[in-house]
Amino acid sequence: MEKQPRLLASQLLLKNCVFEVSLNRVFLTWKEVSTKKKRVSGSIHHPFKVDPGHSVRVSEVLAVGELDLDSGMKEDGRWQKMPQKPTEAYPHAFTVSYVERARHHRWRCCDVTFHCQEWALCQQWVQTIREQLAALTGRPKHLLVYINPYGGKQQGKRIYQQKVAPLFARASISTDVIVTEHANHARDHLRTEAELKQYDGVVCVGGDGMFSEIVHGLVSRTQTDNGIDQISPEEKLVACTLRIGIIPAGSTDCICYATIGINDPVTSALHIIVGDTQPMDVCSVHHNNAFLRYSLSLLGYGFYGDVLADSERKRWMGPARYDFSGFKTFMTHNYYEGTVSFQPATDTLGTPRDKSPCRAGCLVCLHNKRLCPEHSPAKCMADPDSSDSECEGGWRVIRGKFLAINAASMSCACPRSPMGLSPAAHLADGTADLILVRKCSRFNFLRHLLRHTSKDDQFDMTFVEVHRVKRFRFLPRHCQNDSELDLRENGKRLFSQICRDHPACGCSPAFSSWNCDGEVLPHAAIEVRVHCQLIRLFARGIEDPPVFEEVPTPCGI
Repeated sequence: MEKQPRLLASQLLLKNCVFEVSLNRVFLTWKEVSTKKKRVSGSIHHPFKVDPGHSVRVSEVLAVGELDLDSGMKEDGRWQKMPQKPTEAYPHAFTVSYVERARHHRWRCCDVTFHCQEWALCQQWVQTIREQLAALTGRPKHLLVYINPYGGKQQGKRIYQQKVAPLFARASISTDVIVTEHANHARDHLRTEAELKQYDGVVCVGGDGMFSEIVHGLVSRTQTDNGIDQISPEEKLVACTLRIGIIPAGSTDCICYATIGINDPVTSALHIIVGDTQPMDVCSVHHNNAFLRYSLSLLGYGFYGDVLADSERKRWMGPARYDFSGFKTFMTHNYYEGTVSFQPATDTLGTPRDKSPCRAGCLVCLHNKRLCPEHSPAKCMADPDSSDSECEGGWRVIRGKFLAINAASMSCACPRSPMGLSPAAHLADGTADLILVRKCSRFNFLRHLLRHTSKDDQFDMTFVEVHRVKRFRFLPRHCQNDSELDLRENGKRLFSQICRDHPACGCSPAFSSWNCDGEVLPHAAIEVRVHCQLIRLFARGIEDPPVFEEVPTPCGI
């Protein structure tokens, strides 16, 4: 890598020690100036042990401001705890706020204060750093913020006001804040009323449901503005230009875990401030050529669909309803017959079982993005050992009895499932991982579920198969046409309810429900298409552990 020329270098005072401070277009570094030989334990000299100093990327500097030592207040009006009184030879000071990495992908805002001998030198440092920050064109200046005051533990407003707003103010980011008053308030506002051209991004404060609401509104608005008919499953959608930020304040915050590795509001706010960008796939869900919803993380039929449908009838139980419904659904052990057809992603890098998770700067996503616009039909890859598989026009068809059919467009990791439903699923490669769990015993199904909480290969079971796909369809056995679907929704509703609530009758219901990111879909027969990198987030993907080890952490400053 070509060495960057220095823009500025000086000897400044930091915590009563003189440091050599230098700035180039990439790094701000400071290293203590050695004034005498240092000894270590046992009075043994280590001449080859050199203090590496501290280094911060300019792209991760949040702000800089001159410090008024007399009033103890920065020029932006923020009070702060004053450092130890400097010597009279260094009467001027400026403070740099920057990102410091902690464990488990957590970021925090750190301050370091340098003292200068001359006021002109202090001004030169402040001005030069500000010029470098102004050259970072990816950083947002004006954001539209939606706060869901009801999601999760109803802490959205408090989290934003106490943890996020002060950071935005420090970074000179202006905001227009809207507190949502009802379901789909943000979605409808984005679709019709919001003046999106004046903003650099949209931020939602809430859980995965709030994020889904923002995506539906922004994607719909983008298609409308570009004259695209999102109703048609064959239409190629236009990618959104505005980035989306997520301040986690929900129950699971699955999206945050998949895109930055933690559900911490401060970490998410810092990713927004530095202007990170992470593209993300979106799945469109249709029924009989009619648009239903967009899916961002999980589509689940069978087990996960039954858990959601049952929990919706028990909302009075609070969060405990998920555990209760999960246990009840597991004990009921319903299976469903149907036909799954899909287009395999045979021309892309990566497989669902390659143990290569999606990380920051993912090469798989970069490579597969080049293949997305072509949408060439996949070559048929029928399994010769499977008697219920066949090929139809480039599609692979599988018929059978399933306990669960899941489609994951990301790992779907969360605190209860650290590895997620599909650990190697990618955020922006234009594919989804289709997981088919065939009918098996309760014991075997329990083994499969428990592997979601461990590092064992959850697909290494005879009754589980996984496919990386670009599109797929599902047709229940008893749903061959609209008349039978209407019959199910009307005439059979009473009997299906009896069977569902009283499984002791021994019969398995004909239909389950689709769980689409925590929302129940009204139809069982659906068609799903993956749209490559349709949206962009203020994130950078999960960083590998070596990144944290290489970056110095000046904790004592």
